[in-house]
Amino acid sequence: MSGVQDVTASPGRCAIIMVLGIRDYKKAKPKILEVCGKLEALVRSELNRFPDSATGTVLAFGATAWKKLFKGWPVPEELSLFEPIEGEKHLAPSTPGDLFIHIRSGRMDVCQELAGIISQSLDGVVESIDETHGFRNFDGRAMVGFVDGTENPTGDDTKEFATIAPDPQKTGKADFSGGSYVLIQKYLHDMKAWEALPVEEQEKTIGRRKYNDLELSDQAKPENAHNAVTNIKGENGEELKIVRANIPFANASKGEYGTYFLGYAGKFSTTKRMLQNMFQGDPPGNTDRLLDFSRAVTGTLFFAPAPDYLALLAEEA
Repeated sequence: MSGVQDVTASPGRCAIIMVLGIRDYKKAKPKILEVCGKLEALVRSELNRFPDSATGTVLAFGATAWKKLFKGWPVPEELSLFEPIEGEKHLAPSTPGDLFIHIRSGRMDVCQELAGIISQSLDGVVESIDETHGFRNFDGRAMVGFVDGTENPTGDDTKEFATIAPDPQKTGKADFSGGSYVLIQKYLHDMKAWEALPVEEQEKTIGRRKYNDLELSDQAKPENAHNAVTNIKGENGEELKIVRANIPFANASKGEYGTYFLGYAGKFSTTKRMLQNMFQGDPPGNTDRLLDFSRAVTGTLFFAPAPDYLALLAEEA
């Protein structure tokens, strides 16, 4: 089973990711709030028909959309427009987006049906900025051939890192607990250059063995390995994590092969630090070796309210 606003669910075998722009906020608001109110019923209907499909949907809002749709409401503390992160060699760009819809399931036909229903509900008031169809690759591997999501937290830690912790000082509209900041980026891979690398060099780039997914020893792992630069710690030395729902995508006729990065976190500052390490380096210049073969072409920050808060928004209709 999955459900609505479950940011801790597995990436699924199939996914459709939609990034939408709002044309006219006055006309769009009632339709968007209607979707907020009926999203749970839509997903429940699919799960009743296909109980083994593990279908789930996340609806999230960009900073501009939140402020314009919900004037007078509190704004999630870390919700803002994503600022580009530029290093000497690499750039994490910022791209537009007002609404984010993440549909995942064990069946692409279910994803497609939900995407169609939601799109019809928003017809005439939004425009498509991007729609990407993703799939589970062999053994959960990214297009570059390594298992993805290995560094995700497990067990009770998953919810702790993926969602905002409760705060007894905040209630009602100011209570964003259970919600999640989601940073999305589309990466395109230079597969010719990547596949020209010997497997040993690929492993040093990722920081893991390619075939058994074992992490390289500290002695064998370069400082600029992907899983080295994204390993960050808090003030007390504790490891900070996010939940990745990454999904591969491809357009073979265009020679496009990529990874859609979806990072769910209770604190966007954690995701931001990871990106700064990747694109700028800590120390400066020690950038992620994987970026020599993977180029970020989008970057947008959204906030996904918890299910109860989504229902609260729907009451505005």
